[in-house]
Amino acid sequence: MNDPTSAAAVLRAALAELLDGLPARETAAAVDRLIAHYRGDTPTHAPILRDRADVAAYAAYRMPATFEAVRSALAAFAAAVPGWSPAGHTDVGGGTGAATWAVTATWPGGRPVTVLDWAEPAIALGRELAAARPALADARWRRARIGADLTLDDTDLVTVSYVLNELTQADRAALVDAAARAARSVVIVEAGTPAGYARVIEARDRLIRAGFRIAAPCPHSAACPIAPGTDWCHFAARVGRSSLHRQVKGGSLAYEDEKFSYVAATRLPAAPAAARVVRRPQIRKGQVLLDLCESGERLDRTTVTKRHGDLYKAARDAAWGDAWPPDGSAS
Repeated sequence: MNDPTSAAAVLRAALAELLDGLPARETAAAVDRLIAHYRGDTPTHAPILRDRADVAAYAAYRMPATFEAVRSALAAFAAAVPGWSPAGHTDVGGGTGAATWAVTATWPGGRPVTVLDWAEPAIALGRELAAARPALADARWRRARIGADLTLDDTDLVTVSYVLNELTQADRAALVDAAARAARSVVIVEAGTPAGYARVIEARDRLIRAGFRIAAPCPHSAACPIAPGTDWCHFAARVGRSSLHRQVKGGSLAYEDEKFSYVAATRLPAAPAAARVVRRPQIRKGQVLLDLCESGERLDRTTVTKRHGDLYKAARDAAWGDAWPPDGSAS
């Protein structure tokens, strides 16, 4: 597996070089407008990213976080299908290409890559950024409307990240169905909000009906044990902030946590985690409390104490989103 830290550093450097010298006021105004769009309901009759200023703002504001969220989802998927590497990748609604960077950070080597988006400025900037990543040198960047009329060529892996929120319910269903017809594996990432989780569950159900099995994050392909409207399943990815990132986002911390929901489904043989940590572990004196989604199609809390020996040490190191137990043995 490639080094994701190195890929993130290359991405930050490419963004800094590309955005150097852009008017700060123009970029800040574009960021404000994009924040309003992404926090509200987005119309589907026009792309959100209208021009180069929009795309530059989006890349600086969102691309590092999207990269880390997708990379985290792909890492969980890769753990469930060890030894497999996609021979081809299509990124639907790929924007400036964060998911393609995440795929190259997860699996070594090159592969045919196609990025589809309906915003021409995003495609142009994504192509420029890809020049800094040799594995993406031959990627195809194509303009396409993401919706009911979308057709996809057969491929090993389709990624769809932070796209479903921009679509009507009918277009979401059409996109997921198109991905299911074309790919052996599909990874979908959305914002880690109740609405984002609902869109992921909707997609998860369609993929299962299409014959896919869930590889991550769920330990099973049965119904989600979370009662509708009571909670939502989401995770967090740590995002290192460059000075450019802090300037665009108006923040002072050197990092942020990107909350996301996701599903990774496949037609391949897969070994999902026996259980998944679905909340931040609570570390107390002599014990660790783990909230788990388990293969028995239930949510449960497990208490790991010092008397569990090495398992206790592992619990203290466990993070939100990790498989549990880490070696697959019974706890």
